Amino acid sequence: MNTTFLQACRGEKTEYTPVWMMRQAGRYLPEYQKVRGGISFLDLCKTPDLCVEVTLQPVNRLNMDAAILFSDILIPMEAMGAGLEFNEGRGPVFHQTIRDQAGLDRLIVPDPEASMGFVMETIRLLRRELKVPLIGFAGAPFTCATYLIEGGSSKTFWETKKMMFTQPGLFHGLMEKITLCTLAYLQAQARAGAQALQIFDSWAGILAPCDFEEFALPYVQRIIAGLKDTKLPLIYFANNGATLLDLAVLSGADVLGIDWRINIREAIRRVGPRAIQGNLDPFALLLPAPELRARIKRLLDAAADAHGYIFNLGHGIHQFTPPDQAKCAVDAVHELSGR
Repeated sequence: MNTTFLQACRGEKTEYTPVWMMRQAGRYLPEYQKVRGGISFLDLCKTPDLCVEVTLQPVNRLNMDAAILFSDILIPMEAMGAGLEFNEGRGPVFHQTIRDQAGLDRLIVPDPEASMGFVMETIRLLRRELKVPLIGFAGAPFTCATYLIEGGSSKTFWETKKMMFTQPGLFHGLMEKITLCTLAYLQAQARAGAQALQIFDSWAGILAPCDFEEFALPYVQRIIAGLKDTKLPLIYFANNGATLLDLAVLSGADVLGIDWRINIREAIRRVGPRAIQGNLDPFALLLPAPELRARIKRLLDAAADAHGYIFNLGHGIHQFTPPDQAKCAVDAVHELSGR
């Protein structure tokens, strides 16, 4: 087992810098498209054998140092009773939004094994196949709440912020239920065999620091505190969160993921004795190979003083990225960091 990723998470010295990429299993890979061609996205997420196949694809093709479970952050929201579908043009859609007490009352806190057992089965199957660590994950409560309130993705998050500021009791009630569901879900992933857990807060960056501190951070803290007895590395990624980094440190996570909107030297200074993960702009993968290698070299040099460093993108790999460019990046990280 290649444990370099886990060593970096724990702040230990590594022989080279480990690398994986958010959304590394997905639409940019032709082998994924072949699997996806005959099945809906939601059905794919619920079919363990196929989830295993697509999880392994980037590990085998690109020589990643960690695998991340193939699933979606909204799977638990469906298990809570929110009808979910994925529309090719619009992305995830919840036709029954949660905007009043009646909507909140409809949501349940499900048993993760009973309602999402396919995820745990995927984890168990993957552990038999993998020679690198497996990362389990969930969406952060705030990010998941935005989808339930808005009914899908949003540019302005009008309904979310309206609820926060005009019905804070309702908003906190929704966050409470999502938090209970998310904690149980991640605990089940740990029992099934996940070797690290990441919490994705994709929309945290829409919040002012004071609102992040009041409406989002306490729920992340509760989840992380509830996972400490798993003894697994815990990663928190607040996208577009440079202004929130000092607060994200208070999450209790062992590793903080950062996007490309902050200089990594500054991020390392601010996170202190914690490992850090990031932060190449995903579009930098389009650079010609010599320029891509030079940029990666600058990033590795800048991260030299980190208390544990994992190379990653600052967000998910874009669907139109040529796979050979991703491979070039992985190879460059390995070669330039001493593998």
